[in-house]
Amino acid sequence: MDAMEAILSRRSIRKYTKEAVPDSIVKEILEAAMSAPSAGNEQPWHFVIINDRKILDEIPKVHPYSQSVKTASVAILVCGDLKLEVHKDFWVQDCSAATENILIAVQAKGLGAVWLGIHPITERVKGMQKLLKLPDHVIPLAVIPVGYPDEHKPLANRFNTARIHFNSW
Repeated sequence: MDAMEAILSRRSIRKYTKEAVPDSIVKEILEAAMSAPSAGNEQPWHFVIINDRKILDEIPKVHPYSQSVKTASVAILVCGDLKLEVHKDFWVQDCSAATENILIAVQAKGLGAVWLGIHPITERVKGMQKLLKLPDHVIPLAVIPVGYPDEHKPLANRFNTARIHFNSW
């Protein structure tokens, strides 16, 4: 699948088969994540791979819209490390770019995923820090359940010329 096809066909998938995602594919997905651009090339991210069923089943207690992790074989927590920040507050953009790369790589591999936001909701941030024993300076941005899709969604054409402006508003 080429890049444009992966981008245009990507959909939020919340239901997965029981088939486990191989570690080799998870590694490739993380390579894509770490290839994202970042301010000043500081790469302020860390990724927590969650494949322990007990932990996956605890996530919905912290994140009310994360029931999909219960059927995923793995989830990736994208975090920003404030100690790696050179350009203050750009970690959010940097980790968002890494998150989008994960979603595109997942699609290109024939898998499904959904972006479940954590930051800036304090209760979710604190809950994930506690659940996964993150240091205070590591802020979870999003958790992404990944698996083989057990649902199929039609393409969505989101192109909207009313949102395009040339040279000024």
